[in-house]
Amino acid sequence: MEDGGRAHTAIVGWACTTLCLVSCAAAFSQGASLSACTDMMPRHLRVQLHSSNNNYVTVHTNMSFYFPGDKVPVTVRSTRDYMGFMLQARKMSNNEIAGTFIFLPPGSKLLTCFEDGDTVTHSDKSLKRNLSFIWKAPDQPIGDIKFFISIVQSYFVYWAKIESAVVAQGGQN
Repeated sequence: MEDGGRAHTAIVGWACTTLCLVSCAAAFSQGASLSACTDMMPRHLRVQLHSSNNNYVTVHTNMSFYFPGDKVPVTVRSTRDYMGFMLQARKMSNNEIAGTFIFLPPGSKLLTCFEDGDTVTHSDKSLKRNLSFIWKAPDQPIGDIKFFISIVQSYFVYWAKIESAVVAQGGQN
């Protein structure tokens, strides 16, 4: 009887753990949560952060400067597949999220961290590799910016805040 009780407890424990992991995975398969807005860190269980100085994901734009109201193309390139991401533009002066994204590739959606459309995340768990976006600068001056992306390769492996080169605001004295 004692062995039967242990087996029952083990099965119930396994079932609860599996349901918990499946429900957590399903919650993030449609995009990052708002709790990741500030630090861009996934909220998965037991995730393993890798150095943001990786050699397979880059985020860049073909513009070295922009003016208020400009539309800036942003490209994310990877030599490996990944499932999830979160992309933001941030002011160099105070690290605040800035601007809005106005063009998104399939498999992505807008997220409102502080203002409508200031962040982009994945909308499904399909494998991604190279993505293109268009970011619109605010109409008022905000200073120099950088683009930051966090990449989730799998439920347990991610890279946080991979950054672009500085994109300077044109016309500053």
